Amino acid sequence: MHRRLAPPLAALAAVAGAFAYVGAVDPNEPGHYPVCPLLQLTGIYCPGCGGLRSAHAFVHGELGTAVGANALAVAGYLLFAVLWVFWLVRAVRAKPVRITLGPAWWWGLGAVLAVFTVVRNLPFGSGLAP
Repeated sequence: MHRRLAPPLAALAAVAGAFAYVGAVDPNEPGHYPVCPLLQLTGIYCPGCGGLRSAHAFVHGELGTAVGANALAVAGYLLFAVLWVFWLVRAVRAKPVRITLGPAWWWGLGAVLAVFTVVRNLPFGSGLAP
């Protein structure tokens, strides 16, 4: 049983460690993290821009601030939590986890990322900008 639980628990430990670090080292203060190269070179927000500020706010229980910094990242945190619970339950029941995403899902994900990126860089989508 311990061998089956090791992968999901290790993944949780890694994610919790990353969130703990970002929660302790404020990305709102300059000099702690590198600047997004796309933003620095072009002034365009990538889909990940604001992700560290979002994680920092999320760790501190500031959900509104987290969504304001990067709404897509918050959706990703919640998706990870759901998938992790699914993974853990399957591991406890000794059933393998097989999530197979066909090309349509990958194209859909790419479309969501592209639309999010374009909209957050337009004047009417400034609410999605970090």
